[in-house]
Amino acid sequence: MARREFSAGGVAVRRMRGRWWFAAIEPAGRPTVRALPKGIVDPGEQTVDTALREVFEETGLRCRHLASLGSIRYVYTWAGERVFKVVSFHLVQHTGGRVGDIQPAMRREVASARWLPLDAAASLSYKGEREVAERARELLD
Repeated sequence: MARREFSAGGVAVRRMRGRWWFAAIEPAGRPTVRALPKGIVDPGEQTVDTALREVFEETGLRCRHLASLGSIRYVYTWAGERVFKVVSFHLVQHTGGRVGDIQPAMRREVASARWLPLDAAASLSYKGEREVAERARELLD
């Protein structure tokens, strides 16, 4: 039987210079990867709470929830075991904190975080995350 894993993440946005920007991360040890912040849903936690927590931990940004962006599903292999993963994404808006102001303990997971124009979401490394960011852009337009 394959293992199942549930995660949640956020498209953290802010309006600057007349356009929408989103926070992207570079996972530690993977300098060519650009991704959205996300992580495992803790027991008893709602996906929106996970998304807000993960955005803060991985980018340094405090946010408020705007909307659900749906889920992406994929399969990966870990130590020879197939894992079915579901990641629920939420659109969240920056309310405080500085992008990249990440706690030292998180540096083993995230090398950096930065603002990118939302219309440049095609630069995200994973197809499902590019689609989620596009949904966010459509909701904000």
